[in-house]
Amino acid sequence: MIIIGIDPGSVITGYAIIKKNRGVEPYFEVIDFGCIITDKFATTGERLKKIHKEVTKLIEKHKPNVMAIETLFFFKNLKTVMPVSQTRGVILLAAEEKKLLVFEFTPLQMKMAIAGYGRAEKRQIKEMIKKTIDIEKFDLKKNNRKKDDAFDALGMAICASLKTY
Repeated sequence: MIIIGIDPGSVITGYAIIKKNRGVEPYFEVIDFGCIITDKFATTGERLKKIHKEVTKLIEKHKPNVMAIETLFFFKNLKTVMPVSQTRGVILLAAEEKKLLVFEFTPLQMKMAIAGYGRAEKRQIKEMIKKTIDIEKFDLKKNNRKKDDAFDALGMAICASLKTY
């Protein structure tokens, strides 16, 4: 089973593609992960168009069975609620266009699944993911892979893998 995990953001959207191997080690195989980075000075429409296009390309290239996406649960900064909601909208549209089953997880649920603690810090999540799955074949110094958003997307994909058979 192939799973695409998404951490939506209006400027940076994390993505991860993992393969779940049932009953065979390694149980998770990372196919790709990174970030879709938009120009923060672009219009909202331009950013949303790029995100939709790039997510659609990822779906077409890797043909996932399932999508896992971070849901809006609680935001400290009310200014980011609308842009992230719009980003989620175009990502969910891409999933629907490709007839993907979608699982939605809160950041708290993802942190519980990865670190066993819902208030885990970003660095703790990153370290647990590095211990859980093999990402050594990837260049972690690449700008689009070193960001927390890419690791959050890996966390989302792992969460979905725990929900599927």
